[in-house]
Amino acid sequence: MLRAIIFDMDGVICDSEPLHMKAFQQVLTEEGVAITDQEYYDKYLAHDDRGSFESAFREHGKPVPEFQNMKELLIRKARSFDELIKNGLVIYPGVDAFIKKAGVRYALALASGARRLEVEFVLKKAKIRDAFAAVVSADEVKNGKPQPESFERALAILNQVRLEGTPEIRASETLVIEDSPRCIRTAKTLGMRTVGMATSYKSDDLKDADMIIHTLVGLELMALEKLFG
Repeated sequence: MLRAIIFDMDGVICDSEPLHMKAFQQVLTEEGVAITDQEYYDKYLAHDDRGSFESAFREHGKPVPEFQNMKELLIRKARSFDELIKNGLVIYPGVDAFIKKAGVRYALALASGARRLEVEFVLKKAKIRDAFAAVVSADEVKNGKPQPESFERALAILNQVRLEGTPEIRASETLVIEDSPRCIRTAKTLGMRTVGMATSYKSDDLKDADMIIHTLVGLELMALEKLFG
C-alpha cells in the first residue's frame, strides 16, 4: 500500500526551471559556451548544477573545470538565480491544498536537485515547509539527480523519523511525483511507483510513469492508492 510520497520541486511545486535555465545560460555564455533553450531542456534539466556544468563543457568540447573553478561557476550561477527568483517564482496551483491533504495520510519528503537555500525559499513561499518530514537538496548528496541517491536518502530519513513501532517504509510503498523522464526511470529502478507531471516535458516523454498528470488541482489520493492495488 501507499505509505510515503516523495516530491520533486522544480516542475512539480514551482515553475522555477526557466529561471534556472536563464542563470545557467548566462554563466555559460560568459565562459564561451552557448546553449539553446531546447538544449537545456533536452540535456540538462534533470541534473543538479554541478552535473549540468560538467555535461555542458563536455558536450561543447571544453575541459571540465577543476574543483575551485567549478566552485566559482556554481557561486555565479547561484547569485544569478537568486536575483531572478525574487520576483519570478511561480508556485503551481493546487500545491498547498494537495500537499496538506496528502500529509494527513502519508509521510512526505522532498528530493530536489536545487540548493538547500533555494529549496527552503520555495517551501516557505508556498507555505508548505512543515508538511515535509524529510527534505533532500543537492547539498546533501554526493551524486545528484537523476542518480538515485536523493530518493534513497529521502526514504532513509522518512524511516528515521517514522512513528515508533511502525514498520519500515519500503520503496515498494513509496510514490515519486516528478516532471523529469530520467528521474521517473530512476525511481522505478528503485521499485517506487511514479507519477509524471507534464509541465517541463510532454506527456509522451513521461510514458514510463505509472500515471501522468498536468496539475495537482483535483488530484485524488484514491487515484494514487490504486497504483498500489
